Amino acid sequence: MKRFLLLISLGIFLTGCGQSYAIETTMSEEVPDFEYTTQDNQTLSLEDLKGDWWIADFIFTNCKTVCLPMTYNMSKLQLMMEEEGLDAQLVSFSVDPNYDTPEVLKDYAENYDANFNNWSFVTGYDFETIREFSIKHFKNLVQAPSEGDDQVLHGTSFYLVSPEGEVLKNYDGVDLKTMDEIIADLKKVQ
Repeated sequence: MKRFLLLISLGIFLTGCGQSYAIETTMSEEVPDFEYTTQDNQTLSLEDLKGDWWIADFIFTNCKTVCLPMTYNMSKLQLMMEEEGLDAQLVSFSVDPNYDTPEVLKDYAENYDANFNNWSFVTGYDFETIREFSIKHFKNLVQAPSEGDDQVLHGTSFYLVSPEGEVLKNYDGVDLKTMDEIIADLKKVQ
């Protein structure tokens, strides 16, 4: 009985030590320090994002399928955030860094009317680095193209990251209706 009470007390204590949020979370992964290159050839690091809520996704510019609706939805999300007066950063990581130079990313982003004040498109690493970063810290599949193909296989989620750099929740990045859920969650946590 004493052991049972000790376990209950320990459970309550440990629960009290963790960060709680006003939303239902689906993940709890720490983003490691990083320093990558934006569409403007500037550096973006985890330190730059500290203190801000941010939404991340993984795309590439010559994608023929899911990146098109994902980037459209991120653009729509940016407009919705502006309309609601919500302050958060958007970060789109390229999963094809050999092709996606800062210049290519900037051209791509401008096609979606991206406002670079709070939306960064990043590159400046090798494929293995972004593959490991995506899989390990966002639980997001990234797989090199098969031989003779240029299409990277990757997950389609958007991720809510806390001001402390913790990935808290993933959302369907292809479904436009999900942007309403992200807006609702941002309202709750800000």
